[in-house]
Parts: sequence; C-alpha cells; structure tokens
Amino acid sequence: MRPDFLVFGAPLIGEEDIAEVVDTLRSGWLGTGPKVKRFEAAFKAYIGSEHAIAVNSCTAGLHLALDVLGIGPGDEVITTPITFAATANVIVHTGATPIFADIDRQTQNIDPHQVERAITSRTRAIIPVHMAGRPCDMDALMDIARRYHLSVIEDAAHATESWYKGRKIGTIGDITVFSFYVTKNICTGEGGMITTNRADWAEEMRLKSLHGISKDAWKRYSSADFQPYETEFPGYKYNMMDIQAALGIHQLARVTENLKIREHYWDIYNQELAGIPGIIRPNGLVETGSLHARHLYTLLLDTAQLSYTRHEFIQRLHERNIGTGIHFTALHLHKYYRERFNHRPGDFPDAEWVGERTVSLPLSPKLAIADLYDVVEAVRLALHT
Repeated sequence: MRPDFLVFGAPLIGEEDIAEVVDTLRSGWLGTGPKVKRFEAAFKAYIGSEHAIAVNSCTAGLHLALDVLGIGPGDEVITTPITFAATANVIVHTGATPIFADIDRQTQNIDPHQVERAITSRTRAIIPVHMAGRPCDMDALMDIARRYHLSVIEDAAHATESWYKGRKIGTIGDITVFSFYVTKNICTGEGGMITTNRADWAEEMRLKSLHGISKDAWKRYSSADFQPYETEFPGYKYNMMDIQAALGIHQLARVTENLKIREHYWDIYNQELAGIPGIIRPNGLVETGSLHARHLYTLLLDTAQLSYTRHEFIQRLHERNIGTGIHFTALHLHKYYRERFNHRPGDFPDAEWVGERTVSLPLSPKLAIADLYDVVEAVRLALHT
C-alpha cells in the first residue's frame, strides 16, 4: 500500500503560477483588474468566442446566464439529473422550475429525445452538461431549441478543451459557462468564465457580475483615471479577482499540454483495467471532429457481479490511500429535489442506473505514472478481497 494518501483532483500548480500570484500580491492590486482582463482576452482567443466574462464561479456564471435571459417564476428549464447540484440550484434561485430529462447510459449526457418530451408551454431554456468532458449531442439539442424557440446555456464545467464536430464548446450554445474550481482542468481555486457571441448579453452580465455598477474598481481607483459610477442593475457580487486570474493565465497556457498527459493517463487506466470482472470502463469515444476533455475517468461498478456496495468499494480504496469521487448520484433523488418537486426512484431510470454505480478515479497532470499503478492495484485488490 502507498504510504501517503492520493488526493482526488489535486491540481498541478507550476512555479510560473506561483510567481504570477506573488507578482499580483506585490502589485497592491488584488481585486478585479488588469490580470482579469488579460485572462479574459486569452480565454476568448482560446475558445474563439466574441466575448468572455470572468466570474468567481461557474455557479455564478450559470445564474447570470439565466438572469440575462429573463428567466424567472413560472418558467421551466430542462437539464440533466447527472450533474452537480449547482446546475439545478441556479434555476431554483431564479424562481423557475428545473425539469429533468433522462440521460443516455452510454454517454452519460442528456438524451435529446427525452429533452423534447419534457418541453411544455412554460419551457424557456435547456442546460446540457458535457459530462466528464464528453460533448453532448449539440446538433440535436440546438435543433430542438430552435424549433421550440428556446435558449441553450451549456454547462461546460468539465469541458474547457472539448470540441463538437469541428466546433469549439463555448461557441455553439447561446451562452456557455466554464468552471475553474480546484479539481478542474484549469484551476484558479474558485472561478469561472462565461462565453457568448451576443454583445448586449455580455455587457449586461459583466455589469451584473459586479453589483450592476457602471465602472469596476480598476476604472474607479487605478492611476489611469478616476471615474464615478452609477448602479444600472441590482447586480451580484460575482466578479473574479486578479489573484485568481493570475493562476488562470498560466493554467490556460498549459491546457493543451495537460490534456495530452490526461489522455495518456486515460489510456493507461483503460489498458490496465481491461477485462477485470466487476467494473465497466468509461466510454471515451466521440464523433469525428469532436474532442473529449478527459476531465473525469469514471468507472461503473458491475453490481450484478459484486457482493458489496459502492460505498464499501470506495472505503476499500480509501483504506489503501486512494481518493475517489462520485460524479454523480442522480440529483432528482437528493433530499431537496425529492421533497420540493416530488421526485421518486424510477423517474429517470438511466440516470439512476449510472448514479448508483459510478466512481471517479484520480486523473490529474500532477500524478506520476507510479500513482496510476497504485490506483490500479488498489482497484484490483478492492474488487477481489
């Protein structure tokens, strides 16, 4: 057994990241300022979108997206049950109702056929989630959205590097939101980015991300020029700090290099875990012209072959100093969504099937090859002891 605990999702922080943060601290400017602008410009160029707005979390970005679309009480927004709570929580925060549509078991992404079945006269938007970095069927979803006059907000928390049939995720839906949480492929500790091609939406979301005031602190207080401000919207405290952006600048510069490392690690897992009874390896295949971001490596436990629960399997890995994640238990069965919206087991059977079996293994550029083999050995022992 390895002597130290292998933390799930530990980020790779380089010396250049540290130096940029130190430079920010020494500059005396820690809040939203020039490094946020620099990060936004680099991210916009990487994605190929017309606009990029840095925020303090993907959750904040999703909320701003719904807000700028005017979604509120009486409206419905369709999303997947296989996602983090934030995806549906932001719908609730607007006063709208989250409507779940089941997934495709093979891709673990929302099923467009189920989306269309869930549409009512109150539906205003669809929030697909690119699960684990695998792009959703955006052709089908965008076709549905246009036919029913709906907006599409892509939850790309897992999908910074992803492409769909020759188009970059972040340029397909009406608005796309990315995450830079500590476990994500680009890490700023906390943070997110919104992309859109609509200038009016971008301006409104930027204003609302900082209390709805007309001049941010950099414009008000920097040496360049003092300018008073007005409150144009009742906005939010959703802005990114220069300290966060200082990390993101160099994380983004390494994103392609780090994807190659994760692809290599994914292949090692696939090879070493092949043919082992009790587990189903993730389906990493994508359509021609598409790219999987390899954010998560998610095993499915073949419960028909096991005499113990997923919790016991995870505990066996932890006892061997291997950290894991669960992405995700089906959201409609969580306490709030069960009780508030009267969901029951059986409502979304494919999401429940995946949610009962999924276990995520460590997959980070920070890992050494030896770490991967420690994980593989722990999985083998956990399955057969």
